[in-house]
Amino acid sequence: MLDTYNGMPATKIHEARWQKSRRSNSQGNCVEMAELPGGSIAVRNSRHPEGPALIYTRLEIEALILGAKDGDFDNLIN
Repeated sequence: MLDTYNGMPATKIHEARWQKSRRSNSQGNCVEMAELPGGSIAVRNSRHPEGPALIYTRLEIEALILGAKDGDFDNLIN
């Protein structure tokens, strides 16, 4: 297994099975996430799949998702 790190090319994470939200627009512009061996979560921009991936812990992703559900970031899209 390749050691993963923040900013590494997403295409180098061969074990990743990328998924995006069903809410992604018709052009496919969305953030994609993949669970990695060991439980970390990789995140990439679907418009630039060869670009950098950011690696987060499960707890960091959980905080992001729960915050989004609670409306913590609604001011960013209005």
